[in-house]
Amino acid sequence: MKLRVNRRTFLGSMVSAAASLFVGQTAENASAHDFTGYESSKGVLVDLSRCVGCRSCEAACNKEQGLPEPEIGFDDLSIFKQTGPDGKRRPDDKAYTVVNAYDPPLLDHPLFRKIQCNHCLEPACLTACFVNAYTKTPEGAVVYNADVCVGCRTCMIACPFSIPAFRYSSAFHPRIMKCIFCYDSRLSKNLPPACVEACPMEALTFGDRKTLLRIARNRLREHPGRYVQHIYGEFEAGGTSWLYLSPVPFADAGFDMHVPNQPIINYVKDFLAVVPMVLTIWPGLFAGFYLLSRRSGKAAIQPPQPEDSSDENTGR
Repeated sequence: MKLRVNRRTFLGSMVSAAASLFVGQTAENASAHDFTGYESSKGVLVDLSRCVGCRSCEAACNKEQGLPEPEIGFDDLSIFKQTGPDGKRRPDDKAYTVVNAYDPPLLDHPLFRKIQCNHCLEPACLTACFVNAYTKTPEGAVVYNADVCVGCRTCMIACPFSIPAFRYSSAFHPRIMKCIFCYDSRLSKNLPPACVEACPMEALTFGDRKTLLRIARNRLREHPGRYVQHIYGEFEAGGTSWLYLSPVPFADAGFDMHVPNQPIINYVKDFLAVVPMVLTIWPGLFAGFYLLSRRSGKAAIQPPQPEDSSDENTGR
C-alpha cells in the first residue's frame, strides 16, 4: 500500500516540528543564560598605558595558531594607517588579534590597543549556538568546535564585541575563526597565551581573574592621575576574562561604551531562540513546497490514459 502525504498533512507535520524546536530551544536558552563563569578562571589584564604598538603579540599569535603570513609584515608600522568597515582593523579569519592606533585628544602621542576575543564569563556566542559548537572551559577560555558547526553565524550576531569571523574561502567547511586563548597548547597547561609571553613592555599580565582585578584596583589607587578610574571588562557584558586599564576615556580608544553590564544573552535570548528554527525548519519547509508543486505540475500535464478495453477485444 502506498503512503500518500497530502499538502495538509505535510504542512501540519512541519508546523509541529517548528513549534517543538522553538519551545525546546527557548527553554534551553533560558537555563543556559544563568551560567556565571568559573571561580578559578584565568584572565589577562591589558594596560594601554604600557603598549607601544610593537605588534609582537600579533606575530606570536600568528605563529602559535599557524595562521597565514600577513601581506604586511609585523615590523611594518604602516599597518596602523589601514582601516576597516568601522574605521579600524578587526580580527578576522587570518588574524585572531590586531593592534590599532588611536589619537585621543588628551595625549600628544598615539595610543595603542590590542583587540581579540574577550572570553566573556557568560558568552553570548555559546548560549546562542544551537549546535553547541562553543565551550566555556574552567580555565576561562571560550573555545570553538568546527566539527559540529553548521555555519549559521548566529554567534557573530550575538557577540557584543563583534569578534567571531567567518571563513568564506570554503563553502563546504564552515568555520568560525577567533582567539581561543591558546587553550590547547598553553592555557590548559597553566601557561600564559603566546601574546602575553611575547609582550616586551609587560602591557599584558596573565593570572587568575580575581588576582588581576586586585592588581588593576591597586594601580588605579596608587596612580589616580595615570588611569581612568574604570576597569573595562569587570562588568561589561556580564564580565570578561580580558580586562583593560586606560589613560584616556575608553571611548577614545575605540571601546564600545554601550555594552551593558548584564550578559548580552539576557536581552536577546528570546530572539535568538527563533534563529535556529528559521535556519533549520524553513529550508525544509520550502523544499517540501517545491516538491509538492512539482508533483502537482506533473499530474496536471500528464495525458489521460485510455481505458482498459481488453473485454471488448476478446469479445467478453
